[in-house]
Amino acid sequence: MARPVIAIVGRPNVGKSTIFNRIIGDRLAIVEDKPGVTRDRIYGTGEWNGRKFSVIDTGGIESGEEDTMLRLIRMQAELAIEEADTIIFMVDAKAGITNADEEVSQMLYRSGKPVVLAVNKVDNLQRLDDIYEFYALGFGDPVGISGAHGTGIGDLLDAVVSKLPELTEEEYDEDVIKVALIGRPNVGKSSLVNAILGEDRVIVSDVAGTTRDAIDTPFEHDGQRYVLIDTAGMRKRGKVYESTEKYSVMRAMKAIERADVALIVLNGEEGIIEQDKHIAGYAHENGKAAVFVVNKWDVVEKDDKTMQHFTNEIREQFLFMTYAPVVFLSAKTKSRLNRLLPVVNRVAEQHAMRVPTHLLNEVIADAVAVTPPPTDKGRRLRVNYATQVAVKPPTILIFVNEPEMMHFSYERYLENKIRAAFEFEGTPLRLYARRKADQE
Repeated sequence: MARPVIAIVGRPNVGKSTIFNRIIGDRLAIVEDKPGVTRDRIYGTGEWNGRKFSVIDTGGIESGEEDTMLRLIRMQAELAIEEADTIIFMVDAKAGITNADEEVSQMLYRSGKPVVLAVNKVDNLQRLDDIYEFYALGFGDPVGISGAHGTGIGDLLDAVVSKLPELTEEEYDEDVIKVALIGRPNVGKSSLVNAILGEDRVIVSDVAGTTRDAIDTPFEHDGQRYVLIDTAGMRKRGKVYESTEKYSVMRAMKAIERADVALIVLNGEEGIIEQDKHIAGYAHENGKAAVFVVNKWDVVEKDDKTMQHFTNEIREQFLFMTYAPVVFLSAKTKSRLNRLLPVVNRVAEQHAMRVPTHLLNEVIADAVAVTPPPTDKGRRLRVNYATQVAVKPPTILIFVNEPEMMHFSYERYLENKIRAAFEFEGTPLRLYARRKADQE
């Protein structure tokens, strides 16, 4: 089930990144007091009063000539309008209403999308009076907030959550494997959909980003039912397109949240770039099963070591996803295509696998016997027992005497031992240390 999307929109230097950090509770965005500092595409998830949502910080507007700036602001707002369910429109109490604010407000008003007007930099009671002029923008009651002090964020989120759409229930049966094809533009996602389906259901073009909207395509193969969720690309080109990369991630997010298995499509001809890592990272963070699909393998000059070299590069570049298998193929010639769905089936099965508690504890006991837990100032971490509490992804609680002594390195050691015993290929594994109830 996909979370609703909130986009934070506004001209540069109104404090979008600071508010983004407040909402997601994390300092992911770099905050610096100069326009256009948010150059990376930034997304996160938040929760308020039981509602979960995705948040996009639409930074990245470089300062330039006035007309160029307005054009970039207009483009950012257009994309946010298109993608978001609800929009936070941010303005600056100190600056008052500017021409750029007027420009954005006109677009938002025409869109008909729900908008919450947030007046930032209301840092004291005297400045509270400054919010009244913003009624002129036509979005109802402005919410006065201070990113610097964190005041008003609760009121802002109350207003935003009240405008989010109702969640719709998942429409597919439990035995259907939902597969999201994710990847940056021009890696061949649509061609791969066509190749898997054996027919041209999706329009394919050599221009990066011609797929407009996410498309669900149900199909059946060897008695197994699937749904392919194809993430839309972008229509923008050239320099304008460079500024919109975050929106291909936003679309990937929506598809990933609804999927069981993410096919991370890489361009075998071009190799791996930073954008690939961001998109793959979101699948990992969301606990989805994953397969790296190296497409366009037919045009790669290769010898008997090329495939191993590319696999090694994937392992080095995606250190956090060493569990994900790699499939090399060509959507264009359908070479090696027959290897893909068996791998999808396998990782989907592992993603949903449940390990009996007694077997899990045998593995944990053996691991602890071979490498005892670490000590800290004379105290030793004591591992009592473990139990799997969830699937998709497999989630294991490990009950210990002192959870804070469970260092990352020992947790990784236990994860590796569990994987060696039960495989869990293609799926993240979540381990959480908990204090045993009678020790609290």
